[in-house]
Amino acid sequence: MFGHEFKSIIELMAYFDTEEKCITYLEELRWMNGVVSPYDPTSKVYKGKNHLYYCKNTNRSFNVRTGTLFGSSNVKLRKWFVAIWLVTSHKKGISSYQLARDLGVTQKTAWFMLQRIRNCYGMENEGELNGEVEVDETYVGGKNKNRHAGKKVRNSQGRSVKDKAPVLGMVERNGKLVAKTVQDTSARVITPEIVKRVKDAILYTDEWLGYNTVDKMYEHFIVKHKNGEYVNGKAYTNTIEGFWSLLKRGIFGIYHFTSKKHLQRYVDEFVFRYNLREMSDGNRFNLFLCKSEYRITYKELVHGQAA
Repeated sequence: MFGHEFKSIIELMAYFDTEEKCITYLEELRWMNGVVSPYDPTSKVYKGKNHLYYCKNTNRSFNVRTGTLFGSSNVKLRKWFVAIWLVTSHKKGISSYQLARDLGVTQKTAWFMLQRIRNCYGMENEGELNGEVEVDETYVGGKNKNRHAGKKVRNSQGRSVKDKAPVLGMVERNGKLVAKTVQDTSARVITPEIVKRVKDAILYTDEWLGYNTVDKMYEHFIVKHKNGEYVNGKAYTNTIEGFWSLLKRGIFGIYHFTSKKHLQRYVDEFVFRYNLREMSDGNRFNLFLCKSEYRITYKELVHGQAA
């Protein structure tokens, strides 16, 4: 694996004892094949002083933070690196309040850092699935029985999306997982999502009507949950249901609440951990730094904050 394989957060903090070391390390990982201009990847690049670089074609200067989640942030890379380690190594996630205490920043700053980090998690929530693939849907949101009388939502039980957000999950057995928020779980909506992700595969689902149309496209086996059936030979959805349990325990146990607007980023976070579950914390940290070229502004995030 590339970079230094850190064994613990103590080792990480001891290694990055200056901002200079952080900058140099990030340059080595991000530009291991040569410095590339974020303004024009085809341009020749000139190196200046103090880690500044110049794009010949656009005549603009940049540094290693430009175009990444670290761009336009006043937070030092040392704190960013600690935040990334904490977030990527915590199996159930970490709240903005806890991160603020750990880093010595405001909750508002910690929330923004977390959302930028989550914005990079989407890199692991893509790609094709093959082999034996389980497909299932779940709903994320509060339960009426836990709400005050004046805040209960009428007719919101079952598969209603009035107060809950549906998420479609697809997982290779012993492989990768993809999970996406969807408008609803009708065949019209979920069939294109399945076709987009699942290629040469045998499908396993429950008996929900939304999966009826995939019979014409895949070898498809069904487990009938309504009949009390959870395993029928090779037909079961236990793998994806196990992931749903992890997702919901994390959201409700650590974050307590997330808006529909930001739900996909939280889903991306748990997919990232699931898909890289066999990777060491140190290698996961290095991989994240290599894939840090995803940036979102505070203005894009401020509507509908979540913990």
